[in-house]
Amino acid sequence: MFLVTGATGNVGRHAVSALLKEGADVRALTRDPGSARLPDGAEVVGGDLTDPGSLKAALDGVEAVLLVWPTVSGDHAASETVAAIAARVRRIVYLSARGVPEDRETRQGSIMGSHARMEHLIEDSGAEWTFLRPSGFATNTLQWAGQIRETGTVRWAYGQARRSLIHERDIAAVGVRAMLEDGHAGARHVLTGPRSLTQVEQVAAIGEAIGRPVRWEEVPPASLREPMLAAGLPPEMVDAIIAGQAALAASPEPVTTTVEDVTGAPATTFHQWARDHARDFR
Repeated sequence: MFLVTGATGNVGRHAVSALLKEGADVRALTRDPGSARLPDGAEVVGGDLTDPGSLKAALDGVEAVLLVWPTVSGDHAASETVAAIAARVRRIVYLSARGVPEDRETRQGSIMGSHARMEHLIEDSGAEWTFLRPSGFATNTLQWAGQIRETGTVRWAYGQARRSLIHERDIAAVGVRAMLEDGHAGARHVLTGPRSLTQVEQVAAIGEAIGRPVRWEEVPPASLREPMLAAGLPPEMVDAIIAGQAALAASPEPVTTTVEDVTGAPATTFHQWARDHARDFR
């Protein structure tokens, strides 16, 4: 039995489907099983990662788990939850992030701090572990969908920031291999798309996918703060996002071959991701 947490999320859904295609017995953890709408063949169970006591049924008989943690919002339960999982599951594949600091004194309260703490808890848990450290998710560009639908123009900052954005399906594919196969214990897999693109190029690719031009309009970085704060992001996260964009304009995100090395198939291009998600922008 293989357990996927965050099973209704971007990566989790693909992991559930991929495991089923491999003929594996799949259990999908979600807070609301009634609305999960997951593929036939998956056993959908209710539970909340921030409530370790709710995970007993989900962990029963599980060989490996894909752990998608709710980062900062769940950190109060991290230690107890990791211990509960490690006590019953042999192998933990944790969805982390590229650039997680190795320093165990990393400041808490940030996304990277949360990932670093989770990695350290899992390392110390006694379970076999693999960390997936993806670059920027291509799905993050969905933040532009409203602007594209309404105006055909993306008003954003740092158009020359380069990212090697990764398709969520590729993250899931590597995670599934690490769940099913030996040889990934102790690995920190840095996952990226096959090439880096500027944000201007990303917008152009979305335009190609939806069949109409999409224009980029550069705005001052400070103007991004209010929309992100209004969307509910905490100020420190907003500042980190803006600072990260500035850094990527100065130094592009690197590209790795890990997706192909692990799965045997090249990483999916951003242009293909845009075609896969074209209806989200129309």
